[in-house]
Amino acid sequence: MDPDSGATRPLWIDGVELPSTSTLTSSIAADVCIVGAGIAGLTTAYLLSREGAKVVVVDDGPLCGGETGRTTAHLSNEIDDSYQEIESLHGREGARLAADSHTAAIDLIERIVREENISCDFVRLDGYLFDPLDADAAFIDKELEAARRAGLSPERLPHAPLPFPTGACLRFPDQGKFHILKYLSGVVAAIQKNGSQLFTTTKAVDFSEGKSFARVRTENGSTIEARAVVIATNSPVNNLFVPHTKQMAYRTYAIGLRVPTGSLHEGLYWDTLDPYHYVRTQRLSTGSESEILIVGGEDHKTGQDDDPNDHFRALEAWTRERFGQIEEIEHHWSGQVLEPDDYLAFIGRNPGDQNVYIATGDSGMGMTHGTIAGILISDLIQGRENPWKELYDPSRKTLGALGEWTRENLNVAAQYTDWLSRGDAKSVQDVAPGEGAIVRENGKPVACYRETDGRLHRCSAVCTHLACIVSWNQVEKTWDCPCHGSRFGVDGSVLNGPAIKPLTNLDDSRSRAA
Repeated sequence: MDPDSGATRPLWIDGVELPSTSTLTSSIAADVCIVGAGIAGLTTAYLLSREGAKVVVVDDGPLCGGETGRTTAHLSNEIDDSYQEIESLHGREGARLAADSHTAAIDLIERIVREENISCDFVRLDGYLFDPLDADAAFIDKELEAARRAGLSPERLPHAPLPFPTGACLRFPDQGKFHILKYLSGVVAAIQKNGSQLFTTTKAVDFSEGKSFARVRTENGSTIEARAVVIATNSPVNNLFVPHTKQMAYRTYAIGLRVPTGSLHEGLYWDTLDPYHYVRTQRLSTGSESEILIVGGEDHKTGQDDDPNDHFRALEAWTRERFGQIEEIEHHWSGQVLEPDDYLAFIGRNPGDQNVYIATGDSGMGMTHGTIAGILISDLIQGRENPWKELYDPSRKTLGALGEWTRENLNVAAQYTDWLSRGDAKSVQDVAPGEGAIVRENGKPVACYRETDGRLHRCSAVCTHLACIVSWNQVEKTWDCPCHGSRFGVDGSVLNGPAIKPLTNLDDSRSRAA
């Protein structure tokens, strides 16, 4: 399969055959329609179909072609933003519920793997949060107490079991890792076995609801009418403002390098640096003498970096400094992370709606947050009580997050100054083959990309979500919006929401060479 959200190829793609699907060409009815075939949408579909619900899943690209396939596939109940922060914003009970939900997500994945007999390299292992060498251990000590108050049982260690010196460390037992696309391939097969349907290259463009139903209209005019609709598109494409003003889009980077099997103590690892790093291994095959060391991190705001390649170079330098003589990088990719202002995902009823649900705000923990979404939303649709409902409610207002909300929205406001000055090249003649640049034409910003054969694509550089000016991402060969994280292909097609309409095409670029 090929990803539809960028030019790099994640480790997980090679050698995985996903079940076949088709394009929806006629209007149908279902109990539940799910928009988005990533881990949140597919887990929701699996759980509902297992109960006998007739589910229809639609995606504008291939199965798992978006951000789910760009993970590093850590499964952890230690929250990236720390239980200290969660407790300060959501209270002790909120922190306990957060820990309970992430633990339940790992348990559910393990149960699905076992019950559906999915071969996806799932294993339980310890996770290690560690300080760099000679760091003050105050953060680690406070996190130890906060995590214990949340109901977890971390152990404090003097250092992490890594092949380089570290500072103090917390060991979290019973974490997990797996091969995400092998896992979801099995989930999709189970959904189909349960009698539900999946349609790919089927773009949802309009959403509406009545008192007892919701309706999705696709780009080709077909509709799906259901008693509930779930928007599981990473960033919701059905809303203009909420929750986009309460979460921020970041790019995160990962590299994969071959190392001898067993050279790294089996575990998941995160450090406390800013930007932070996360590490794990992935086996190649049973009995193989080597495995892939995966190192990720170097996050930055989407669309707000001049040279994303710098982050790959920084990851490589950090890795080589600590892991010694390692071979060449075999895999590199980046992904999109949505950071809520109060560090927890938005999962539940879409604000103002009765029959429409959303799942977004993965906060760097997409595998568990996506699985939590499946549990919580299926409970809500089926009319069951769920103890996590209020914690993840997309309508919530967290007073303690007001400062973060203000800072991030001031950052968004600052991006609109690009309307006045943004221009990366003086003219289209300055745009090199294989590259993109913003060019001012009659005072207006134009997104220009030149194919390697000289053909030129010209689109409006104005994001179709809320009119920010997009930036060129030379790693993924995409146009990225620095305001709310929408991303577009070189031809202007939408790759990531919240935008739903493509960039305006300014000419027939396929026949133009300038």
